[in-house]
Amino acid sequence: MGKGEFMDGKVELSLTEYLGYRETGRENLGAELPVEVYRLLEYSFREELEERFGKTAQIEIFRGAGYRSGIFFAQNYLDLTLGMSDFIAQLQRKLEEMKIGVLRVEEVEEDTGRIVFTISEDADCSGLPALGETVCNYDEGFLSGVLTVYTKKPYTAIEINCWATGDRVCRFRAEVQHNEG
Repeated sequence: MGKGEFMDGKVELSLTEYLGYRETGRENLGAELPVEVYRLLEYSFREELEERFGKTAQIEIFRGAGYRSGIFFAQNYLDLTLGMSDFIAQLQRKLEEMKIGVLRVEEVEEDTGRIVFTISEDADCSGLPALGETVCNYDEGFLSGVLTVYTKKPYTAIEINCWATGDRVCRFRAEVQHNEG
């Protein structure tokens, strides 16, 4: 049995292979999708996961998936050799270019590594009604993954403000995880 194959002969694909865009696969429709289609997928998964496993598990699964994609994104779309200012500028450009959102940096504490970001026009939640809770768990994981790969330090990003809490931007506090013990 070859690498990536299951016993029944089916092939297991990696994230890289799943995301490999082939123009021949969508020669008429192209690579872009409306935000509504993205949200249809995202929020149907959220509901299904919450019904099956509970809200806490759903949030952790979304953070984990975001983290996995943040690692992939950083390794495949970003120049990891840039200094912090240039890296953040590059990240901003790439997120806008890919229509993910408009990233801004509000605060950087160089001595601790703490960073406060905002994302406006976020694909996940911009325009939603006030729901009374943050909903951008995928983005929390995504930012954590990107920063972990870039800095080679374990980062955690937590959403502290969200369109779904009545704010007009999503705000994330990213900090280096410190092992206790």
